[in-house]
Amino acid sequence: ELVWTDSVPYLDRPPSPLEFYREWVSPNKPCVIQNAISHWPALKKWTLAYLREVVGAKVVSVAVTPNGYADAVFQDRFVMPEERQIPFMDFLDIVEKKVTSPNIFYVQKQCSNLTEEFPELVCDVQPDIPWMSEALGKKPDAVNFWLGESAAVTSLHKDHYENLYCVISGEKHFLLHPPSDRPFIPYELYQPATYQVSEDGSFEIVDEKSADKVPWIPLDPLNPNLEQYPEYAQAKPLQCTVKAGEMLYLPSLWFHHVQQSHGCIAVNYWYDMEYDLKYSYYQLLDCLTKAMEVL
Repeated sequence: ELVWTDSVPYLDRPPSPLEFYREWVSPNKPCVIQNAISHWPALKKWTLAYLREVVGAKVVSVAVTPNGYADAVFQDRFVMPEERQIPFMDFLDIVEKKVTSPNIFYVQKQCSNLTEEFPELVCDVQPDIPWMSEALGKKPDAVNFWLGESAAVTSLHKDHYENLYCVISGEKHFLLHPPSDRPFIPYELYQPATYQVSEDGSFEIVDEKSADKVPWIPLDPLNPNLEQYPEYAQAKPLQCTVKAGEMLYLPSLWFHHVQQSHGCIAVNYWYDMEYDLKYSYYQLLDCLTKAMEVL
């Protein structure tokens, strides 16, 4: 029951609120939902040319890294990206390769950046997903806009959100682990740091000395070091590709690693999870795993 399938199921239509809660949210199971956002104007309108016209020279937050990994373990640090404020059209020049850069750029600020930084685009999608809002009895905490280069990768992690991830154009490639794989997934504490650009244009890693250490997963699931982390061989990852017009339901506490096609555009909805028995079970599993590591 805990490791319940070897693939992510597909639904050919959005479910009713009761069906979704009973079949997917309550048992904490992911699925890809087709025909759930086919009525969104964004699916036809959101070309890079349209975004250039509508958002234009507006200054937005862009994550910049030398290697495509933001919020990831690098050189024994938990390294966060440089958050650069640049005109959106300059960012599009890089994505469209009109301008070359040795660095990797990704609009990925989260914190409801769709509504906060890109209000011009809100009318092309929905403010929430009605059947999800009814199923959970709440509105989303955040609605986020994602656009970046293919080299931008999201390292393996989990979130305390029920996540509906909607791909507008291109593809997103997800590697998933159920919460029950926690005993096989390594966590370590790392000094937090941030990429900063030096005068010569190169990046340096600057420690945030006053910040507490961050628990993070050092393992790359695409190329795991099984000599260092032999327990990971027992984990059971699932992989799925979410294409334009599709929506992934990514349940709370599922570990996920994300790659994308170049210039992929996506919007996701974060609904706060219920801190119920599922959360208590995960906390118990987490505590037992840490206790076994000490023995």
